[in-house]
Amino acid sequence: MTTEEYKAFTAAGNYIAAGGEEHKFMHAASQEAMRVTSVINGGYHDPKELRALFSELIGKTVDESFGLFPPFYTDFGKNIKVGKNVFINAGCCFQDQGGITLEDGCLIGHQVVIATLNHDLNPESRGSMIPAAVKLGKNVWVGAHATILPGVTVGDNAVIAAGAVVTRDVPSNAVVAGVPAKVIKVIKE
Repeated sequence: MTTEEYKAFTAAGNYIAAGGEEHKFMHAASQEAMRVTSVINGGYHDPKELRALFSELIGKTVDESFGLFPPFYTDFGKNIKVGKNVFINAGCCFQDQGGITLEDGCLIGHQVVIATLNHDLNPESRGSMIPAAVKLGKNVWVGAHATILPGVTVGDNAVIAAGAVVTRDVPSNAVVAGVPAKVIKVIKE
């Protein structure tokens, strides 16, 4: 299985059976992500070096406007897409097996978690997983310690308050807060 075949498999939302070919590929690919993130997190790197390392991690060149404050953790890396003027603050954990897209202008706060896999609810097959992509629109701001769960799409200009747990889609220009996150305000341009 190639990386592109695996990404197409997860993009279709296919079931990842524990111990199956896709599951084995996932674990092997995680080793490469751990290798690159250990370099990112293992010492000081200037912004240019961080962009080069993050580009290696995701398998495509990031724009010169991209910013990252380590440490940063991910379980795959190759299914992260970032636009221009994206900033990821320290301590973030991205589970990108199912795909994560950060459009232009996204600001990701400290220790944000973005998850794209759910485990099977059946205890007999709990090790199996269902992927679902997370997409953040343009100019989305995610506050510190927020968690975004699999399958969520966040509209342009939305704000996720610190500590929120986002379980469903967020409309454009909305501010959401709480557990589970609910719209508390609409941004008027």
